Amino acid sequence: MDLATLVPQAVPGLHFLSDPAALLQQLGPWALVGIALMVFIESGLLFPFLPGDSLLFTAALLLTPLGLNFWVLILVAFVAAFLGDQVGYFLGSRFGRGLFKDDARVLKTEHLVRAEEFFHKYGGRSLVLARFVPVVRTYVPLVAGMVRHPYSHFIGWNALGGALWVAIMTTAGYFLGDFPPVRNHVDLIAIIIVFVSLLPMGIEILRARRSNRAPKRALDTATERENV
Repeated sequence: MDLATLVPQAVPGLHFLSDPAALLQQLGPWALVGIALMVFIESGLLFPFLPGDSLLFTAALLLTPLGLNFWVLILVAFVAAFLGDQVGYFLGSRFGRGLFKDDARVLKTEHLVRAEEFFHKYGGRSLVLARFVPVVRTYVPLVAGMVRHPYSHFIGWNALGGALWVAIMTTAGYFLGDFPPVRNHVDLIAIIIVFVSLLPMGIEILRARRSNRAPKRALDTATERENV
């Protein structure tokens, strides 16, 4: 079965972030290498804007036309994710906050602060939970290195998080690919996955804004009462 019959033809200039199916189609026999590189970069080289979730899901959904083996895909993606986090930990322990600037395009201080809050809230478990939260998953290993989280603990949580993330994303794509509505709308499914992945982060941002507004409202109310 030809891949072109299952996914939309790549549109010239279409950004790969929004269409992992077109990206995989363009990679052809190098699809597995491309998947490994992007998972590794997103996990450890501090570039969070790659389609990790949707890429794994789509690759598993299109195993046959891509000529991939399910278990090989899982193994390669897991190794890339695991090694990526190792690099992130090393960068954090070696360079710390010096890599980030408030006005940077990619390495923004606000991304680091968000990851720090996430790590301090969940501890070692954050290495598992962050795997399912875009942007945050890129910087949490870095934070773990910055705070000198015990490396022996880091390795265990890192392996567990990478294994669960890869297994869940690929298994979902593999089994849902049997349903025509999913198979025939790969591009739309990828967008939905990105949206769902970003949802927890959006909720956290809204909660933080509400909690910041509460003291201000209380202060304004107290001031009004004093003026009465």
